[in-house]
Amino acid sequence: METDENRTLVRVVQTCHGFPSQWNAWTATGRYLYLRYRHGEGSVEWHRGPDDADDTPETWNEGLSGLLVEWDDGTDGGEIDLEDFLAAAGLVLAPDAAVG
Repeated sequence: METDENRTLVRVVQTCHGFPSQWNAWTATGRYLYLRYRHGEGSVEWHRGPDDADDTPETWNEGLSGLLVEWDDGTDGGEIDLEDFLAAAGLVLAPDAAVG
């Protein structure tokens, strides 16, 4: 996931607005990402698709899902806007990204 295309989001859909803040997102290469922020902790996971975001650790071990990045900002917060989340995660929106 080290290329710019793998960190550039072309579509983002917010699925929860706070406690936790979370989004479904797709990269320029078509990879699905699950973005979540809760208790001051942010994480970006990659999965086969939105229905697989509850995959078990076994599927992670099989290389079908995984953790891209996680962080703790020390605030214990549960709400973050997309711009701040992306900055913390090292992700960017494509100029013509669909955000909803």
